[in-house]
Amino acid sequence: MDLNLSSQIALVDIPQKFYNPTSAVEHSEITRAEKIPTDIFPNTEQAVISIADAVVKEVLFKQSQGKYCVLGLGTGTSLTPVYTELIRRYTEDKISFSNVVVFNAYEYFPLKDVDNHSSISQLKERFLNHVDINPQNIFTPDGTVKQENVHSYCNLYEQRIATFGGIDIMLLGIGRSGNIATNEPGSTRSSSTRLMLLDALVREEMSMSFHTSEPVPPCAVTMGISTILNSKKIFLTAWGEEKAEMIRQTVEGKVTDVIPASYLQTHNDAHVVVDLPAASKLSRIITPWLVTSCVWTDKLVRSALVWLCKQVNKPILKLTNKDYNENGLSELLALYGSAYSANIKVFNDLQRTITGWPGGKPNADDEYRPEREKPYPKRVLVFSPHPDDDVISMGGTIQRLVKQNHDVHIAYQTSGNIAVGDEEVMRFLHFINGFNQLFEDSADKTITTKYKEIKQFILNKKAGELDTKDILTIKGLIRRGEARTACSFNKIPLSKVHFLDLPFYESGKIEKLPISEKDVFIVMDLIKELKPHQIYVAGDLADPHGTHKKCTDVVFAALNELKKQENNDWLKDCRVWMYRGAWAEWEIENIEMCVPMSPEELLAKRKSILKHQSQMESAPFLGNDERLFWQRAEDRNRATANLYHALGFPCYEAMEAFVQYRYL
Repeated sequence: MDLNLSSQIALVDIPQKFYNPTSAVEHSEITRAEKIPTDIFPNTEQAVISIADAVVKEVLFKQSQGKYCVLGLGTGTSLTPVYTELIRRYTEDKISFSNVVVFNAYEYFPLKDVDNHSSISQLKERFLNHVDINPQNIFTPDGTVKQENVHSYCNLYEQRIATFGGIDIMLLGIGRSGNIATNEPGSTRSSSTRLMLLDALVREEMSMSFHTSEPVPPCAVTMGISTILNSKKIFLTAWGEEKAEMIRQTVEGKVTDVIPASYLQTHNDAHVVVDLPAASKLSRIITPWLVTSCVWTDKLVRSALVWLCKQVNKPILKLTNKDYNENGLSELLALYGSAYSANIKVFNDLQRTITGWPGGKPNADDEYRPEREKPYPKRVLVFSPHPDDDVISMGGTIQRLVKQNHDVHIAYQTSGNIAVGDEEVMRFLHFINGFNQLFEDSADKTITTKYKEIKQFILNKKAGELDTKDILTIKGLIRRGEARTACSFNKIPLSKVHFLDLPFYESGKIEKLPISEKDVFIVMDLIKELKPHQIYVAGDLADPHGTHKKCTDVVFAALNELKKQENNDWLKDCRVWMYRGAWAEWEIENIEMCVPMSPEELLAKRKSILKHQSQMESAPFLGNDERLFWQRAEDRNRATANLYHALGFPCYEAMEAFVQYRYL
């Protein structure tokens, strides 16, 4: 059973020469905007193998000389698959790491207990405990040292690195603020190992290794920029589109302390290793016509013209031959004969993505519509990773589908229980306890006892302490109640609201369990039961905590298994549409259906989001974005409408966009 189908999504067919050039001349041409050697791979697995090959080669070379191989290692999640591959080389290929010396890139500060959530404990869990590196050859900054002794300790750490002749290979991930190790924006090139105050964005990112953001220590002892740059070879890794903009700035931007990773441009043997999604904003991928000649597909033409409109600040139908020639798009003039011919083609393509009938318009010519006319009405199944993603991502479309008499079902894939604050639990418990006291004749001693037990736990709860099963259950019930209220507001019968509570989510932590066949079978059963004509699924593969990607992979795996079964003719008539939510929108060149909303419809969408009261100001995982979820959704939907308007289309209040997933 394939549980990682989302990684195979390719919205644009990128020619191999853009990421795997066949000659030095071709490579030089397409990488002209890049200031760090950058290796792009079609998927993470191939990229990881390339890094592991380099590490193993160096380890074996040093072994042949009877020398230590010194590795500097980060603990970011992007390095986890690299460590997994190195462990495989050790267990299956019998590669020994006995001559390896390890220097940990950073450690949290202050720490009371080295074994409790420390960076080195994470590194041991993910790699060091599984190979034959001598524990005496593992060095890490000390997060328990007294603050007045930190400076001298940092100097000692630098000396220890120098004692082993410096770092041979440094493995790093890149943070969302452009940090390497924990060198925050503002770090200088000459900085050495030191104590660094962590900003909110970095702490939130690190919370993936903890249970909540609160217990992440406020500081870290980190290798400095100069320490890292003194390494003989450096690998910087990133996977997924979430890091794409930061990779672009690191690789193609100026060297600046605002993006500490950009200092790697000054190193003579630094390498950036990324998959295609993480490389998606590099010039050779997003604007290839600026670096080489192109094979002009329909999507690439659309992408080029939308880009050109932004460059010259004109709508599509006002673009001229001069605009094309002055902005590197003369190839399109040769292909289409004139600017007008290219303009009208792309204008028509984009116009056909706009529809007020997301379920298809009955008794209408559907040749150029995103959705087919028949069958009508359709059975529609909307998968929502958390109990509010449906209304945040496509609340307006859901309301349209209901008003147009389609049979709409909502399936909430996870309980969302960790995203509820303790104060919400207390609010509901106070109500239950008060109700119990008001109606003494029906007093339930079990409720009173449980109330006192849970209240006591919350009052004494330590930062980072996991909730009890009872508290998680109550938090899940709160999310269910809010989801039911939102569905009722959208006129969806509660009999058509499904709570799947997929097992992978129930870890009690931010970091979830791996998805399994058990998750897939739950989704398969629902799809087989409903036999929908339309399925909507999250396409937010870059969500910060990874839940959306896992939920999407579960649905894709279920569809993949269903198509192998007999009597599945109904599946051939089922279209799958991917939406995006609070973090990003589909690029306009990839949009295949765009549903406009009036001011009244946008207000109704806001009201449905507000039914999820636990996810307002007190929600634990709002992230570094100060806007609430309804504000993010409205801003995103308005931005989509404004972009269409800037390209020359009618001025709608807001729009929700979708991309079709083709699985057959």
